[in-house]
Amino acid sequence: MLTPLLTPAVSVPVQRAVCADDDTPMSLHVDSAAGQRAEIPRSGGLAVPYVTAWSAEQNVSGEVILRPGGGVGYLDESIVDRDAYGVLWVRSASCPGAGKPVFGEVHSLRQRRAMRRLLCQVCGDAADRTPDGILWLLPDFREDWPGWPDAMANVEPPICLRCAGVSMRLCPRLRRGAAVVRVLECPVVGVRGKLYAPGQEGPILVGTDAFAFDDLRIRWVQAFSLVRQLRGCTLVMPGELTGHDS
Repeated sequence: MLTPLLTPAVSVPVQRAVCADDDTPMSLHVDSAAGQRAEIPRSGGLAVPYVTAWSAEQNVSGEVILRPGGGVGYLDESIVDRDAYGVLWVRSASCPGAGKPVFGEVHSLRQRRAMRRLLCQVCGDAADRTPDGILWLLPDFREDWPGWPDAMANVEPPICLRCAGVSMRLCPRLRRGAAVVRVLECPVVGVRGKLYAPGQEGPILVGTDAFAFDDLRIRWVQAFSLVRQLRGCTLVMPGELTGHDS
């Protein structure tokens, strides 16, 4: 069962990205500058979602070290390695289309960009937005708590209308149960990442979880995903969506 709240000093589980665990590439990319849809990198003739990692996109973080005064960092750390909250982020090469898609992994930089700019996780264009809120497409866990997914800490970027239709049709996990959600508010509240603890010879990896920005453990975290909390959620029947590919 997923915990709804992300509170200070308390980490909570979050849902995985749509189709992140399914080998089902499924969409077209939108070239916002040109205003036309263009093909994204392909593998075996199939398009690959924007946030999917590719095998050539190696983690180039290097060694994680203990910082004087506590916390973790990099030996050659620079200002770009931390966000405005001072959180350390993984370093990932960005070369979509190079190698093979790794459908079980999400690229940290593209996930962070999609979450910050509220881009569609499948095509990379702007997510759909109406007066009722921004569009999210989630595996259906509405039995987890009353009012689900309201207050959920979420690492999954939103989606556009076109890609929502394609995803519901092609993603096996979503075919087993999908929830279409309009979200009125979705503040950035924390990160998901690796938690370290001090050891005799350097940092020791403790585990992976989600952490609020005001969690005292945040300085011991190497983040790889941005977290938004979903608020003011309204479940929508798929048939009520207009403008998507059916």
